[in-house]
Amino acid sequence: MLLVLLLVMLTSCTAIPQNLANKIFTFPQQTNTAHVRMTTSGNDLKAITVCFRSFTDLNRDHSLFSLATPSADNNFLIFKKAANGLFDLWARGKLNTVEGIAYKLNTWHSICSTWDATSGLMQLWVDGVPSSRKFTSSGSNINGPIIIVLGQEQDTHGGGFDINQSFVGMMSDVHMWDHTLSSCEIQNYSNNLSFTAGNVLNWYAFEFQTVGRVLIENKQELCQ
Repeated sequence: MLLVLLLVMLTSCTAIPQNLANKIFTFPQQTNTAHVRMTTSGNDLKAITVCFRSFTDLNRDHSLFSLATPSADNNFLIFKKAANGLFDLWARGKLNTVEGIAYKLNTWHSICSTWDATSGLMQLWVDGVPSSRKFTSSGSNINGPIIIVLGQEQDTHGGGFDINQSFVGMMSDVHMWDHTLSSCEIQNYSNNLSFTAGNVLNWYAFEFQTVGRVLIENKQELCQ
């Protein structure tokens, strides 16, 4: 029993809010286990904006941000396809594909996505540049116990991970809001200018749990 408890302590970080300014999550290898998990106090979302920065050399399918509830594993999902410049966006279990996005490997990218239950419109922003707005799903909010996962794609509520969809690379500056940000606010985030931190997920008071080999490291600064 003591050995089991020790292993849990070594592989899992209890969800205590932390200020992760100047920190990154590093996912150093392909697995079907390693991930960062968050839950939210709000379980009824009529709109969403998610922003984060990521760095990877993956040229296969992989998940970037996965939000699931018991009723829908793809309630809000940002998924990078293997094809260059191709993303799948999901809301309320409905899919839309965005093409032609300027996206290079081994480069830090600022990625944001918005969805609104009233209009049903979803949009992707990469490095401050918007995609076409597309109808995805309208008429009902995202509700129920919410689990958010970085590093894996949920095929069940909180699980069902596929090693071939896992993320390998670095992520930072994860924020989530319960409303759609304006284009100016998204561009401010992308350009490292002043912006209002997320009111659902806030990188400066980030409540999370790490499972498996996920490292919390300092940002790598380029020498002058």
